[in-house]
Amino acid sequence: MRRYWGEIKDPVFGYIYITNAEKEIIDSFPVQRLRRLRQLAGTEFVYPGANHTRFEHSIGVMHLTGLLSENPNLSQEISEDEAQIIRIAALLHDLGHGPFSHVFEHILTKFLKKTHEDMTTWIIQESELKHVIDKLGYSSDAIGKLAVGALHKPGKAFMDQIIRSAFDVDKLDFIVRDTYHTGAQYGYVDIFRLIHMLDVLDENLTINLGALSALESLILARIESFRSIYFHRVGRAVQIMLAMAMEEAKDELGLTDFKSPEQYLALNDYVMWTMLKESEKSKVIIEDLERRRLLKCVYDQTFYMKDKTISSIFSVEEIRNEIRDQIASEAQVEPQSVVIDVPTLPTVPYRHSVLLEPMEIPVFHKTHDGQKISQRLSEISGIFDVLRGFINILRVYTDERHRDQVGAAATKLLGRTPTSAKISY
Repeated sequence: MRRYWGEIKDPVFGYIYITNAEKEIIDSFPVQRLRRLRQLAGTEFVYPGANHTRFEHSIGVMHLTGLLSENPNLSQEISEDEAQIIRIAALLHDLGHGPFSHVFEHILTKFLKKTHEDMTTWIIQESELKHVIDKLGYSSDAIGKLAVGALHKPGKAFMDQIIRSAFDVDKLDFIVRDTYHTGAQYGYVDIFRLIHMLDVLDENLTINLGALSALESLILARIESFRSIYFHRVGRAVQIMLAMAMEEAKDELGLTDFKSPEQYLALNDYVMWTMLKESEKSKVIIEDLERRRLLKCVYDQTFYMKDKTISSIFSVEEIRNEIRDQIASEAQVEPQSVVIDVPTLPTVPYRHSVLLEPMEIPVFHKTHDGQKISQRLSEISGIFDVLRGFINILRVYTDERHRDQVGAAATKLLGRTPTSAKISY
């Protein structure tokens, strides 16, 4: 039996029990820093309750990992020691996020060609956490890889997939946690049913079709959450402004000059906001945010595509800049007064399984003699087949002064926004 140090009271899952090893890791500075990184930076301008942090999310992901390791289908595949290692990796999976979480990803990607996952592994393997983990008798190298789903342990691909896959513990937590804190609850998702019905087939994580209705609910809830929470036009306006402020002040503040994990870990939401407010190059943007003078969305079009090639067009910066320049010319404003936003989401994220083709979630059914037969979810679920593809959102933002002329120019060049897309927020 696993021995626990004590418990943490979580608003979503109730009491979460933690081991002595987990307590020591939680008390380290890299994990405590997560208290100062909001989960949904910018979303609080839409949903005032959305002020929860990466810290509580990480605790929740660790908890769900523990429940999954106790699932009879997986417990026979995972030793007690492996179960603890996976829980620790789950706890640490978000360590690499910068200030304002995914907003800082823009800086990491554009100027350093890094992701928050690269930073996560770096922090685990080279910060004070390395000494804490190694002292506890675990491998900081292995946990650093597992925390981003890249351990690749022979015969146990499912260990990575618990952390990172189409229905990993990260997604199961943030779907219920983010809808709880925003109040934007789009349907009930029985994540405990999904956890109970997960299994292993040929070393890959897969799900029993007995949980089909719960799986379909998860897919629907995820799409609605992205449309109404993560890709909300006002929340995105705030995130764009924060990204612009950080890019403007990047060199003045040395935002990409960190040489050690400790220097990177010194950055959090509080520190960054203060730095940006004091910078000559970014303080006007921060002052606008403090008075809720936000960029205005003047054009909004959503496309549902099954072709990933079409989606990739939206991600090409040169094409976005060309569209921006054409709109600015038509509206007779400076190009910097126009912002093109193209948040693109695979509606069914696919990362991990070799069992089926891309954009398929691995599922199976059991025969009377207990044999597991893999199947294509798209052939079983009409809902999944219809939703399988990409949500592509094309938006045009500008400031209040140029709202009418930029809106007219965008509509002329890009086409009139259909009535179905005109949703009041």
